[in-house]
Amino acid sequence: MTALNLTIRSPSGMEQFAADLSGFARPGQVILLHGELGAGKSVFARGYIRALAHGQPPFDIPSPTFTLIQIYNETRLPVAHVDLYRLTSAGDAAELGLDDLVKSHVLLIEWPGRLGAQLSDETLSLSITGEGETRKVTLEGGGDWPSILKRNEAIRAFLAGTGWHDARRVFLEGDASFRRYEVLDGGAAPRAILMDMPARPDGPPVKDGKPYSAIAHLAEDIRAVIAVNRHLCGWGYSAPQTFAFDTASGLAVIEDLGIRVYGRMRLAGEDMRQPMQAAVGVLADMTRHAWPASVPVDDTAAHAVPSYDRDAQLIEADLLPSWFWPYLHGIDVPEKTRAAFAECWSEVLPHTVAERPVWALRDYHSPNLLWLPERDGIRRVGLIDTQDCLLGHPAYDLASLLQDARVDVSADEEASLFEHYCSLRMIDPSFDRNAFAAAYAILGAQRATKILGIFARLSKRDGKHGYLQHLPRVSQYLERNLQHPVLRGIRRWYDRYLPQNVRESRR
Repeated sequence: MTALNLTIRSPSGMEQFAADLSGFARPGQVILLHGELGAGKSVFARGYIRALAHGQPPFDIPSPTFTLIQIYNETRLPVAHVDLYRLTSAGDAAELGLDDLVKSHVLLIEWPGRLGAQLSDETLSLSITGEGETRKVTLEGGGDWPSILKRNEAIRAFLAGTGWHDARRVFLEGDASFRRYEVLDGGAAPRAILMDMPARPDGPPVKDGKPYSAIAHLAEDIRAVIAVNRHLCGWGYSAPQTFAFDTASGLAVIEDLGIRVYGRMRLAGEDMRQPMQAAVGVLADMTRHAWPASVPVDDTAAHAVPSYDRDAQLIEADLLPSWFWPYLHGIDVPEKTRAAFAECWSEVLPHTVAERPVWALRDYHSPNLLWLPERDGIRRVGLIDTQDCLLGHPAYDLASLLQDARVDVSADEEASLFEHYCSLRMIDPSFDRNAFAAAYAILGAQRATKILGIFARLSKRDGKHGYLQHLPRVSQYLERNLQHPVLRGIRRWYDRYLPQNVRESRR
């Protein structure tokens, strides 16, 4: 790659630059820190490690000059700070076991001239020179480092044109998708969230020459976020406001709705009765509106909101034979079994076509709902991760909420909140409770089927094995739905090929 040259004018600036890069950290990365004594190598390393430890009680970050390696496993990602100054040969470095450590850690290596062979393709070389407090920094890297450095510079340039140009950037999260988030704090502007959502790369074609994302109608870029959230805010819902955005670069500064996330509240044992009833109330309220199929991004562009059509529902359900079946059995599903599966779903999905569709947000569940008790009415529920919404049946998001894949919702709680929803809908004389209950069971089963496939895929393809812990819960939700008479054909398929005890076995 072409070297990137930066001027950093203070030690605090060096620490912040290190913190910015730590937002892209992942195991297997190596950062080689070149420079004379006092150049600022340790300043960079400490800034990087502190950023990875954000939110934890302060702890010492000593120089590893005498210990050679200082390991931090309590940080967001495990990191090792290495100082090779006292070594005299590459053979000495080889005895430290860095080639094994890099498999699970990020390595920050001072005096890398003693290192010898390259430890990883994901290596960034950072050379520091200068006098006084000003430093010239030259960066060159392999693997994904060129794109990381380019992205980081794009973020810096974007923020320079906003009120958050002097804010401290703190990594917030990277989800199961291609999005990243950072908190913008400490500057002149109010605390906000940086959303980093570059255009979605196309995956391999899976049907009719189209990738999965196109068939399932997943948002392609940040324009969906801007358009959908603006419309939700306009109708009185608490989606994040957008303060600044650049659609070309896929960056936006959005409102920070706080930390009272439903999932964290439930895991902390908080009383969820009022928040859950409020979330149910939002869904009932949404049925009052005629939801549009297109909403403006800005004065020149619009975002289309597709229908949650049969092709999208089937391609999502197909994630189970494509990924969950091989996860359980270690072999591909037989074609006849797969064809029978698709036929069963094709028979019941027509029951989920709504006469008056709503925006189905598709991820209306505990990680994406925030409790805002200081607000009134429907505004007490904060809504994030809305960009994949489609025009669909109102039962879909209710099933997402009451059959949460990441936290336990008991059958009794689900039944009580389902009845609460129906009571709110009964003011509409056209509301058919029995038809709604059938659609709820079908869409709940379809969603559970999809999620079993997604979590198996995240483990197999992306190495994110933590999602496997949720499989038994999702399987149990699926079993609840399969008891509805409308799903008797799909229940027969599951009873024959993937009964509950098999679904919940671990390989």
